[in-house]
Amino acid sequence: MAAMTSTARPHLNRRLAEFGTTIFAEMSALAQSTGSINLGQGFPDTDGPEEIREAAVRALRDGRGNQYPPGPGVPELRTAVAAHQLRRYGLSYDPDTEVLVTAGATEAIAASLLALLEPGDEVVALEPYYDSYAASIAMAGGRRVPVTLRPHDGAFRLDLDELRAAVTDRTRLLLLNTPHNPTGTVLTRAELTAVAELAVERNLLVVTDEVYEHLVFDDAEHIPLATFPGMRERTVTIGSAGKTYSFTGWKVGWVTAAPELVSAVRSAKQFLTYVASGPFQYAVAEALALPDSYLDDFRRAMLARRDILAEGLTAAGFEVFRPAGTYFITTDISPLGEKDGFAFCRSLPERAGVVAIPNAVFYDDRAAGAPYVRFAFCKREDVLHEAADRLRRLSR
Repeated sequence: MAAMTSTARPHLNRRLAEFGTTIFAEMSALAQSTGSINLGQGFPDTDGPEEIREAAVRALRDGRGNQYPPGPGVPELRTAVAAHQLRRYGLSYDPDTEVLVTAGATEAIAASLLALLEPGDEVVALEPYYDSYAASIAMAGGRRVPVTLRPHDGAFRLDLDELRAAVTDRTRLLLLNTPHNPTGTVLTRAELTAVAELAVERNLLVVTDEVYEHLVFDDAEHIPLATFPGMRERTVTIGSAGKTYSFTGWKVGWVTAAPELVSAVRSAKQFLTYVASGPFQYAVAEALALPDSYLDDFRRAMLARRDILAEGLTAAGFEVFRPAGTYFITTDISPLGEKDGFAFCRSLPERAGVVAIPNAVFYDDRAAGAPYVRFAFCKREDVLHEAADRLRRLSR
């Protein structure tokens, strides 16, 4: 007799029931099926420095990383991460006890939240937020409490009073992202000072996603939260090679934090991927030692791309929030007579041959994010010019 199959409950864990296929997969598939320019998913359309790609090839050929690398990451990369934090920010970390290599920033976020949260703990996060934040909080059994960044004077701003009001006796940690995806906001020194004072006052942990640390524009400045008084011992800082060196497929990220925090995150991480990206770790170690001129050139190139797309979007009739950081532009579609970002993005390939992402997927309050749409500008200049030309069809 065939075994009975229980239908008493869905197969998917109820903590993940609200999360289906990511919007990135849906929109990238739509771009491929329609031949549209994909300005949705945030990956460059050119590789990073040739010498770093060759460093990965050399590691493969020399047999470095082809077998399991050490659980915390190869010593060369951990040393390079610590040297980067010291050189750029004056933050001193022990490569052996205060640096952990992860399978990209996404695993670092998941491992940090799985390690540091108990079921029922509240996590205050800036909304809109990258979709893996919500899923990772759910998997850990936490409860997310959004604090919404709202448009003001051409940018999305943090309301510090709202942030303070969101913290309760059940709050375990703050989850921050600066430079911020998807809005492009870079938190100021004054804002970060207030966040640090709140964390110290309420004895909160902070997980801060700083993967766009080297992509800041105009007068913006990236200041790691761990540099503020009382924050080094309570902050888990997450970095990544993918966004800075344009090798997103290598999935090399890292955590820097006090030993007890790194130990906790490693305890969770070891049961996720255990280890990953062996040969690429050696290459990223070399990337982190590149001169500052590489970062300056990279930033200038992305700034030029930002301005090409921003001008094209403005000409097409969007309200454009010109970002101070990251490689994304958030727009308001209301001036085009639109109000539903999902419907707009699903029709955009047919109307203009371009794919974007509806920001509402990054909100708990979908209505608050309904009129906003995100475009990625980490593409070749000729691609962005073509996309801008196509988008002008919307205003004809």
